[in-house]
Amino acid sequence: MTQQLSEPETLRPRRRRQRVTSLTVGLTLVAILILMALLAPLIAPFDPNVQTMSSRLLAPSAQHWFGTDGFGRDLLSRVIYGTRPTLLLVSLILVLTIPAGLLIGITAGYVGGWTERLLMRITDIFLSLPNLVIALALVAILGPGLMNGALALALTSWPPFARQARAETLALRRSDYLAAARMQGITGFRLMFGHILPLCMPTAVVRAALSLGGIILAAAGLGFLGMGVQPPTAEWGSMVAEGSKVIFDQWWVAAAPGAAILFASLAFNLTGDGLRDRLDTRHAK
Repeated sequence: MTQQLSEPETLRPRRRRQRVTSLTVGLTLVAILILMALLAPLIAPFDPNVQTMSSRLLAPSAQHWFGTDGFGRDLLSRVIYGTRPTLLLVSLILVLTIPAGLLIGITAGYVGGWTERLLMRITDIFLSLPNLVIALALVAILGPGLMNGALALALTSWPPFARQARAETLALRRSDYLAAARMQGITGFRLMFGHILPLCMPTAVVRAALSLGGIILAAAGLGFLGMGVQPPTAEWGSMVAEGSKVIFDQWWVAAAPGAAILFASLAFNLTGDGLRDRLDTRHAK
């Protein structure tokens, strides 16, 4: 009996170290991305937009670590500068989607009735639509660009936050915690956003971190199709599209931005996985 009790105790520190490692590695990679974006003028060896046709499509070397593209631009410098529009786009999408999703979900779960049915049917409609296709349609209407791309992706990214916030609000609506708040005269918006919202935030943060990898891929997809940030600004998706034309002979032109997309997706997925273990008790081990 003593051996059975002691075995889980020996496993707990190991599992705790695993969770910390996942979160630590993810945050470290995210910090690297942020530093690259902030310090791009200092760490980039060349101007990302300067064209040198005599140096076009050079293989990776000591002078150009990632090689050069079809216009003779240094790929390492363009990959470094490409973190800026990517992180800016991700930040804009999160700023738009998280508040909208939480507002709709908490309102639907707390008010109930026809308000809940109406808001959830709208949410279901947006959930049934393919995200990238709708984003492409909206960007085609609004025009290509960073802000329009962020608006298009944000319009199709808020429903999961709304459904999750509604489910948590329904679970909290009849809890003793909210009953005690009502006994103190706290009702309406004060109860919704002063007491329910803080309880919904941890899971919203976890979902946001886990969805960032998909958002980066969707943003790169817009750039690949020419609907995102426009040339000559360095953007990973458009760089992959340019490299795909010569991928069989000069593979590095597409491989460098593709590796950057993989790096960013991995960073945010590891961060989301670590945050889920820390903040979401349903996934705690």
